[in-house]
Amino acid sequence: LFTMVKVLSLACLGVLGFAGAQKPRADIQKAFDQFLKDFNKDYDDVEKQARFGAFADNYEYIQRENVKGHSYKLGLNEFSDMTLDEFKMNRLGLQVPDAMWGWVKDIYYNASPAVLYEQALRHEEGSFITASGALSVTSGKKTGRSPKDKRIVEENDSVRDIWLEFQLSAGRNLDFIGMATFEINRERAVDYLNTQKRRWDEEYRIPIRVITSRAYHALFMQNMLVPPSKSELFQFEANAFPRPFVIFNAGCFPCNRHTAGMTSTTSVALSLCRGEMVILGTQYAGEMKKGVFTVMMYHMPLRPERHLSPAERALPLHSSCNVGPGGDVSLFFGLSGTGKTTLSADPARKLIGDDEHVWTSKGVFNIEGGCYAKCINLSREKEPEIYDAIRFGSVLENVVFDEWNRQVDYDNVTLTENTRCAYPLHYIPNALIPAKVDTHPSNVILLTCDAFGVLPPISKLTKEQVMYHFISGYTAKVAGTEMGVTEPQATFSACFGGPFLAMHPYHYAEMLAAKLEKHGGHAWLLNTG
Repeated sequence: LFTMVKVLSLACLGVLGFAGAQKPRADIQKAFDQFLKDFNKDYDDVEKQARFGAFADNYEYIQRENVKGHSYKLGLNEFSDMTLDEFKMNRLGLQVPDAMWGWVKDIYYNASPAVLYEQALRHEEGSFITASGALSVTSGKKTGRSPKDKRIVEENDSVRDIWLEFQLSAGRNLDFIGMATFEINRERAVDYLNTQKRRWDEEYRIPIRVITSRAYHALFMQNMLVPPSKSELFQFEANAFPRPFVIFNAGCFPCNRHTAGMTSTTSVALSLCRGEMVILGTQYAGEMKKGVFTVMMYHMPLRPERHLSPAERALPLHSSCNVGPGGDVSLFFGLSGTGKTTLSADPARKLIGDDEHVWTSKGVFNIEGGCYAKCINLSREKEPEIYDAIRFGSVLENVVFDEWNRQVDYDNVTLTENTRCAYPLHYIPNALIPAKVDTHPSNVILLTCDAFGVLPPISKLTKEQVMYHFISGYTAKVAGTEMGVTEPQATFSACFGGPFLAMHPYHYAEMLAAKLEKHGGHAWLLNTG
């Protein structure tokens, strides 16, 4: 689940507040007493009376709406004794003086692609509609991820699970930052946003709320996250685990590089326990996508329960996935640019997803609701499914096009080699919706972009070999996927997803070995370099 914004866009789901005079009806009083019990609320007499007033208006609003014949039903949640303004201030950090949304004049909740197109074209320089109908945007100076500026907050409940030594050895310059630094960056992001004038398996679902100042970012995440149903939107807060993970994207505004722990004007900071991510100093939308993946890398191995055996817990994977006519499932592991998206978009097989999945005790599901494909040298002849998915509602990043006819030149890498397109999963004709399958993989394929001729084209792996290659993750970084990478660079990326790991690679490797042993299947090493 997610929430999008134009300048600030959020979803206030469930019933959050329509405060007014107290209405001491017996049914409302009974419901209020039960509400206090259900959510362990304990107020003194003065505050209890004030809370009852907000609750009464919310309760009556629910009753009025539920008799209108909607396809959904409203219900109470833990915020039902709060006013809407109070919720905005306390839960989202937004200023709401005089019952207004602070200095934010235009707010769009879960806006449609058409509305986001309008806002991008009106307010965001470099936004155009291409000949195919896709929205072409620029991400500014940053045209790739900034892994050395990504940090995790040091918190008692998560620190024991984070493998800091590996991240430092991988050259990510990652260190824990203190909560004080995170709070400074968060306040800086919220202050900036306040000044602007304009998962498929429910058992493992983590709701996401995105607050951003760019329509481009809103549409991007609308494409990339699993879309909620209308009824789910109204139950958003009640269904949260334990509440929505909130992304504050103020990437148009720099962080203060003199703040403790900062090394540049860019910062991507995650608080795994607080459930928040703050982005400053980079407008590259991929930071949101991969930030969410890191959140999944942390939470999934602890589900359904931490004490379960490795084979029974949920294994997050940096992989694509598809399923054949006979029900055989294939996983393709690899870093960006190694062929995950291309190989998974096989017209003879159903697409589950192109980048991020979770292997559970039941089968495999896609973390995302869309695809994020590289566009360099793209053509209908080479990749017809991806080429045809670039249409209205899709977001093209940093491409070059003809100013007259708006035809995109996918061979032109003037801006960056990391040209991309984000589009909904259902834009692929053979995509499986919902994007999950209750079958275990029969083929696990490790993709390595070996640009130096070390490895053979294809190898069948023993159990020991698959563990070796999975942990070592030898491959090459492809030009453009990270800032500063212009030529292939040999690298060792543990689990073929080193920049996104939260725990020690051994945790993921142990789970993969256990699942392969329990469910069988074949393992392969495929050299796409």
